[in-house]
Amino acid sequence: MTPATLVLEDGRIFRGAAYGAEGETFGEMVFNTGMTGYQETLTDPSYARQIVAMTAPHIGNTGVNDDDPESRRIQVAGYVVREPARVASSWRATGSLGSALREQGIVGIAIPGTRALTRHLRDRGAMRAGIFSGAAAAAPEAEQLEKVLASPSMEGADLARDVSTAEPYVIAAHGEKRFTVAAVDLGIKSMTPYRMAERGCEVHVLPATSTAEDILALDPDGVFFSNGPGDPAAAGYAVDALRGVLDAGRPFFGICFGNQIFGRALGLGTYKLRFGHRGVNQPVQDRRTGRVDVSAHNHGFAVDAPVDAPFDTPYGRAEVTHVNLNDGCVEGLRLIDRPAFSVQYHPEAAAGPHDATGLFDRFCELMEGPR
Repeated sequence: MTPATLVLEDGRIFRGAAYGAEGETFGEMVFNTGMTGYQETLTDPSYARQIVAMTAPHIGNTGVNDDDPESRRIQVAGYVVREPARVASSWRATGSLGSALREQGIVGIAIPGTRALTRHLRDRGAMRAGIFSGAAAAAPEAEQLEKVLASPSMEGADLARDVSTAEPYVIAAHGEKRFTVAAVDLGIKSMTPYRMAERGCEVHVLPATSTAEDILALDPDGVFFSNGPGDPAAAGYAVDALRGVLDAGRPFFGICFGNQIFGRALGLGTYKLRFGHRGVNQPVQDRRTGRVDVSAHNHGFAVDAPVDAPFDTPYGRAEVTHVNLNDGCVEGLRLIDRPAFSVQYHPEAAAGPHDATGLFDRFCELMEGPR
């Protein structure tokens, strides 16, 4: 068993065994509360430059397969688990999680104290961290901490363009084509265009830096802005593009990072959450109906908007449509007089829950309206 250490920027150290590739890695230390969907988590581009700790005690039980990845590769900067599965047991498995981490160079660690780590982060907030294994674990602790403190912060990080597609591509509609959707890839999960294709949408996936002119040149029935990593305040190019889309009056739908970009396009601010929302058990309430959906989340930033009444924007009145029942943060926005809305959570969640998949139907209804 190869020794490894996890070093947090406040000096807290956790010791364990290497899991996955050996070496050193750095990123923002966060935790995910999901008991299922670890492959979806690992391959979600929104986790770029983050070290993810899983709070479920056993990880890797069902191995990995070629059907569940949300992108071309594992995206996390590092991985922390309590007890890796010794055997992958699933008829769908094509390999083990440990071997996938090694093959893709993802440095991980297995520690007995994932609960203590989670409680520490909930108390102190998300922070920078480093995993050191193999020869790197033998370095003095002071030297390891110095490297952690020299690593970049998530605040001010422009990561969407790093994980976005370099070239446009098209996902064909399933069955008869009903709509053309321009989807701006800020870190899109593969299940998202699939959910739209299921509803007859031909989805044109565009690079993160696409301008309003690039988007509107497709003459789309609707425009979608995806999830993604980093600080929305650093993605001014996406805000400018969305303002051009809103000026043109095209139906708009945004998810997660797309919700934050929508908020900034409306003139609202965004801020960094203390430890973020990451998992598949977040209760979100629709303020108009009172309905509560249990939803999947992965975000460290949120929109700052008044929740008690509609407010004015350059595009007319807007309102907060959804709030998180755990901490009250904004989970959805819409323009009252124009066909545009967004949510902070993930209705496409492949591993579930699926309470909110009807939001894709709502987007289709908006696109049907102008016809």
